Amino acid sequence: MKITIKRFDKRKEPQSIDMNYPIFEGLTLLENFIKIKTTLDPTLSFNGVCRSGVCGSCSVMVNGKAVLACSYKPKDGDHIEPLNYHEVKRDLIVDKSGVQSTLITAKTWLQSDAKKENANKVEVQSSCILCDSCFASCPVMAVNENFLGPFTLTKAYRYSIQGDNRETIDLIQQNGVWDCTLCGECTLACPQGIDPKMDIMNLRSRSVQAGYCDPNFANMSFGLDFTQGF
Repeated sequence: MKITIKRFDKRKEPQSIDMNYPIFEGLTLLENFIKIKTTLDPTLSFNGVCRSGVCGSCSVMVNGKAVLACSYKPKDGDHIEPLNYHEVKRDLIVDKSGVQSTLITAKTWLQSDAKKENANKVEVQSSCILCDSCFASCPVMAVNENFLGPFTLTKAYRYSIQGDNRETIDLIQQNGVWDCTLCGECTLACPQGIDPKMDIMNLRSRSVQAGYCDPNFANMSFGLDFTQGF
């Protein structure tokens, strides 16, 4: 049984190449990476720190789906790639700074001292391990690279129910809460059980309460001709 790993070193390779490796049965994907590196190919590069689903550093794409390598058991024919929509530094190692910079765009990083009256409501959102699986699974990123993404929007929701949050609501209107297609891929990908889709739906409700509306409505006729009298 074998797996295929997409390899790329921008310092050496002009383009990515697929390389086949045997599966070490009974081991997780991350343990397979380690075994491959120590016994077969010392040039293989990947991330992995805690090995217990806590740090989020080992996330990769397997057959087009984001997974934590430390939790996934590989199967024959699996195709492993670096996370979607990230700059690849080498092999399976990506630069996550671009994704996490969206927190600054939405200014959620300014909310660390927000009131805690509703802390019980954000316990799930607080369990995010920054694995970027939701971001890598979002189809909107393929057509809008400026989309804030589920990672930042669920963070925005967390703080929207704590203290004064009007500025955060204002900042997620463009390339944000209304651009989501509500496909739910982010929710399916999250290893922590966070539901970004529901968080975004709740953010839309809070946006309406703040006086905003879906800008797409302006392009919808709903079968009515408002130029005619009633």
